[in-house]
Amino acid sequence: MDHVIVVGAGLGGIRSVEALRSRGYEGRITLLGQERHRPYDRPPLSKAVLLGDSDSSFVDTDLAALNVDFRPGVVAKGLREGIVETTEGELAFDGLVIATGSEPITLPGDGQQHVLRTLDDAHELRARLVSGAHVAIIGAGWIGAEVATAARRAGCEVTVIEAASAPLTHALGAELGARTVPWYEGIDLRLDTMVSEVVEGGVDLVGGGFVQAHVVVVGIGARPALEWLAGADLDLHNGVVTDEHLRASMPGVVAVGDCANWWSRRYGTRLRVEHWDTALNSPDTAAATLLGEDAVYDPVPYFWSEQFGHMVQYAGYHPAGTKTVRREGTSWSTVWLDDADRIVAVVAVDRPRDLVQGRRLIAADAVLDVDRLVDPDVALRDCVV
Repeated sequence: MDHVIVVGAGLGGIRSVEALRSRGYEGRITLLGQERHRPYDRPPLSKAVLLGDSDSSFVDTDLAALNVDFRPGVVAKGLREGIVETTEGELAFDGLVIATGSEPITLPGDGQQHVLRTLDDAHELRARLVSGAHVAIIGAGWIGAEVATAARRAGCEVTVIEAASAPLTHALGAELGARTVPWYEGIDLRLDTMVSEVVEGGVDLVGGGFVQAHVVVVGIGARPALEWLAGADLDLHNGVVTDEHLRASMPGVVAVGDCANWWSRRYGTRLRVEHWDTALNSPDTAAATLLGEDAVYDPVPYFWSEQFGHMVQYAGYHPAGTKTVRREGTSWSTVWLDDADRIVAVVAVDRPRDLVQGRRLIAADAVLDVDRLVDPDVALRDCVV
């Protein structure tokens, strides 16, 4: 290959450039970034940056040493075989990495609503989280809980509005999500409540009712950023559809990070994971595939959240499980097992040891002894049959 284009200059994009160079690729690389910033990490935006502990989260990489043509502020507009259409004209490629990530879903209404996806979003929202401000947060998922944490720390009056019966229902299920309800002390948490639209001065609720707010934050999920691929001869379904090598349906094209819907050999299903670990590690497989190597992407999905003074960590894919085992204590974890008592997922709250060991055991397809597993004083690794 003479020229590889990487569309998307987030973590997945810059890691793709690094992976190509580390594997010996010496041809041209063009990195297109919609934002004007140099590549940065997104997880700190809802944590250190929003909390005011940091002003940025730039990736520590030397663009000059990578010999990459970085083009900030250049947006991809379309794709056909061998050509990327951009706001600065057409670019020909031999290899293409799609790393455009995802974009937040917003709500109807003419009122101002904030999302938290970019560095500029984080700075704008942080400036509005001032003592005494009324903040309405729509969605009690990962982002909603982390924004609520920052808002309470700033002295805001916080209302969290969640359509489901418990926080984190989509991610963990209602039963486990309900265990986080006590964390919302001092916050007006409204469950089983839906927003009809965002209006000036707050939000209107379905069925009547109004929540007054100086600041409205929407954290109800994200969708793959694929509008620029609408006319492309490319298989798109909940992301860019790829095989286990991260190879897309168009020759010479791979996808990484949030926008990749890859085939998992481990779980026998397609996965699209919107978390940092995917953006960090999938580029190595994608680069190998572009260079003709036989690499397979089949990770144990992993993510974490810091909320209300608790560290919540998750590894695996719990829909593959048929039973759960709780490990209770001042901190707690839950393990999912399949019919053969193989561990397929674990969520750990303030129990990092369970997460670290559980993630390794999932990768090893370990079978666990349920009788030992229920004892929180027994290490997970000591539960292996």
